[in-house]
Amino acid sequence: MTPIEQIKDKLDIVDFIKGYIELKPAGKNFKAPCPFHKEKTPSFIVSPDRQTWHCFGSCSEGGDIFKFLMKHENLEFYEALKLLAEKAGVELKKVSPVDQKQFGVLYDINESAKNFFKSELVKNERAKEYLKSRGIKGETAKEFEIGMSPAAFDDLTVYLINQRYDIKDIERAGLNFKSEKGNYIDRFRNRVMFPIYNSFGKVVGFSGRILPEFDNGEMGKYINSPETPIFNKSRILYGFHKSKNAIREKKSALLVEGQMDFLMCWQDGIKNVVAASGTALTVEHLKTLRKSADELIFSFDNDEAGLKAAERSVDLANNADFNVKILMLKDFKDPAEAVLNSSGAVAALVVSAKPVMEFYFDRYLNMTNDKRQTTNDKIDIGDLKKKIRIILMKIQNLASPVEQIHWLKELANKAKTSESSLIEELARLKIATISRQEEQIIETAVEPRQTRKELIAERLLTLALIKDSLCGQLKDYFDFLPDGYQMAYNHLIKKEKTNNIQTLNFINIISMRSSLETENLTEDAIIKEFQQLLKELQSEYFKERGNELGLLIKEYEGKDDKKYNQAMEEFKELKSKHQDALK
Repeated sequence: MTPIEQIKDKLDIVDFIKGYIELKPAGKNFKAPCPFHKEKTPSFIVSPDRQTWHCFGSCSEGGDIFKFLMKHENLEFYEALKLLAEKAGVELKKVSPVDQKQFGVLYDINESAKNFFKSELVKNERAKEYLKSRGIKGETAKEFEIGMSPAAFDDLTVYLINQRYDIKDIERAGLNFKSEKGNYIDRFRNRVMFPIYNSFGKVVGFSGRILPEFDNGEMGKYINSPETPIFNKSRILYGFHKSKNAIREKKSALLVEGQMDFLMCWQDGIKNVVAASGTALTVEHLKTLRKSADELIFSFDNDEAGLKAAERSVDLANNADFNVKILMLKDFKDPAEAVLNSSGAVAALVVSAKPVMEFYFDRYLNMTNDKRQTTNDKIDIGDLKKKIRIILMKIQNLASPVEQIHWLKELANKAKTSESSLIEELARLKIATISRQEEQIIETAVEPRQTRKELIAERLLTLALIKDSLCGQLKDYFDFLPDGYQMAYNHLIKKEKTNNIQTLNFINIISMRSSLETENLTEDAIIKEFQQLLKELQSEYFKERGNELGLLIKEYEGKDDKKYNQAMEEFKELKSKHQDALK
C-alpha cells in the first residue's frame, strides 16, 4: 500500500472536512453550503462510502481528501501530501519509488537546475552587466539565487543526466522538451534565470528573461516553466516565500507585475511586496494573500493598456473583500524604473496610494473633491450616464455593503446627482446583469448533454442506491440501460470492480447527488417513481430500436430479402412487446 493509500485509509474524509465546515446528514451522505463559492442552498455533498466530495452548484468542483485540502489551503499536491501524512501518522521516508518519482524528484531536479544556473551566472560577465544596468545589486542576486542559462541547446539536460536524473523526469519538470527530430532541447537558453519558489521556499519552476542582444522580437522577452505536478502558476506569487512575514505584520501587500519590479522594491526596503510573475491575478493568488493581508495595493504599468488590463484584477480583489488601493507612478513606466531613478519614490507613493474608488472617480469622471464641475461646464448626458454606470458596476462588485453605501454617497456628491437615483440605476443594472446570465444559461441549455433515456437511467440508479430492494427489479431491465450506465450498474449493484476513471467519476456523482434530490421523498413516493421510470426506460428503448429497424427496413427493401425479412420480423415483435408494456 502506497503512502497515499495509507493516508486515505487512516483519515476519514467526513471527519477531516468537518474540521473546516459544518456538515449535516443527507441520507447516506453529508451536505453543506459549498466553501468554494457563495450560495444559500447547500449543494456540497461528502460521501463517507466513496470518500469523495462534489459541489452540485455553480463551481462543480469535486475530488478526494487531497483535492479538498489543496483547494481550501491553496497548496500544491506534495505539500498537501506532507500535511496529511503527518496528520495520519504515515512515514513519508517510506515513500515508494513510484511516488518519489512522481513528485519528490521534481523538487530535486529544480534545485539542481537552480544551482547549475547560479554557477553559469558567475562565469557570464554580460549577464552580470545586464543585472547591474537594471539596478540589481550583487547581494540581491545572491539572496534570490538569480542565475543564467547558457546558449547551448542541451547544457542543462546533459548536466542533469550526469546528476543521475532520468530524461523523462527532466522533461516532466518543464526544463527541456523533445524536438520533432527526437532530440531533447533545453527550454531556457541565453536567459537570466529567476527561480520561482512555493510558499515553503522550495524551487518549483523558473522565469527566464532573454538578454537584450538576443531578443529578435520573435521570442518571448520572458518565458516561464510550464505547468507541472509541483508548479501551478495560478497559485504561485513570486517572492511570497520571502515577503509573507512582512505582509502578515503590516496586514498589507504591494502587488507588482514582474520579477524586476519585485526585486527592485525589495532592494529599496519595501518588504511587503509580491509579483504576479507574468500571469493574470487569480482567485487562488488572492486566497493566498487574504490569509495575511487586509489591504492590497496595486501598481500598474503607467499606460492605458496597463490600466485596462489591471481593472479585472482590481475587481477580483474588491470581490474578495480586500481594502484596495492604487499606486500611480506618473513619471515612471514601472516600479523597477522608479526605484532605479529615485530611491524611496515607490515607498513614498505606497503611503499616498488612493482608495480604488477614488481612482475610478478620477479615471471615469475626472472629478475629485478639489476639482468640482462648474455650472458653466458643458455636460454630455449620454457620456456621463455611461461613465456613472461603469462606476456603479464597480461599487456593486464591492463585497462589503458598508463600503457600497459609502461610495454611493461619494458618487452622488461628485457627480452632482441624488443618491436615490443612483440606487435606482444600480437596481436596473443588477436586473440587466441577471437577464444576461439567464440568456447564457438558456443558450447553453439548447443542446442537452444527456438523452432522455440517459436521464431516466441515471435517476433509476439514484433511486436504487437509496432503496436496496429496488436493485433486483432494475436487474430485469438491465438490457434497456445505455452502455455506460450498464457499467455503472455492474459496479454499483453487482459490486464489480472497474478501473475506468470516467465510470468511477460518474458513479461518485450519482451516489452523492442522491442525497440532494431525494432527501424529502417518502418510501412510497420513491417506489412509485421507480416503477414509472422502468416503464419509461423500456418505452424509450423500444422507440429507439424501432427507429433503427425502420431505417434498416428502408435500406434493405428490394435489395436484400433475407435481411429485410429479419428486420421486419424483429420490428413486429418489438411493436407487440411495446404494446404489452403500455398495458
